[in-house]
Amino acid sequence: MIEGALADLLAATRCSERWVSHLIDEPISPFGITALFQGPVAHLVIDATGLKVYGEGEWKIRKHGKEKRRVWRKLHLAVDATTHAVIAAEVSLETVADNEVLPTLLNPLRRKIKQVSADGAYDTKACHALLKKKGAKATIPPRKNAALWEEGHPRNEAVTALKADELEQWKKDSGYHQRSIAETAMYRFKQLIGPKLSLRNYNAQVGEILAGVKVMNKLIGLGMPVRQPVN
Repeated sequence: MIEGALADLLAATRCSERWVSHLIDEPISPFGITALFQGPVAHLVIDATGLKVYGEGEWKIRKHGKEKRRVWRKLHLAVDATTHAVIAAEVSLETVADNEVLPTLLNPLRRKIKQVSADGAYDTKACHALLKKKGAKATIPPRKNAALWEEGHPRNEAVTALKADELEQWKKDSGYHQRSIAETAMYRFKQLIGPKLSLRNYNAQVGEILAGVKVMNKLIGLGMPVRQPVN
């Protein structure tokens, strides 16, 4: 029953650009799974990944061996580390930096967020300022050449740990390792939808991606087990 419903949804997603485009303006949880999307979020984890657009150009490469630049889209997810539900999702062009999308992910959220974990790509003053404005603790590992910011800034603790070669301990103590839950969500998305997009229109591609995210949330709401990637 579940497999049939998912197959119907994904088939409709890939065949109807009109229906797919309509999905863009729908909330990320259209299935009535309200328990996953209410109340404060103890820990929000962020990740982004590339999805290849598989179209006519790719087929030409396979058939004729012609060189053609691959086209990618980027999926950005904000995942509740407690429920594993995707709280927010955005799609961007491959040229957009991960940290540039963080405001788009978080600003629409009206829930209190206690902590946000993201990788070093988000180690910018703009991202830290946004999380402070949201009242969230930022657990973002600094970049290798990171310098201390103004005295008393919370980020300085991580920078000090980095310079003392104690960053791994900082990650453990701060709860940063829960960010792997967002990586698992990306793995689950690619297992369900695949790593390639089949539609050519950008808005339709966005709809194709968001439909897949909604399917993942549906499975979580039904109590399906969360599959972990094997390293």
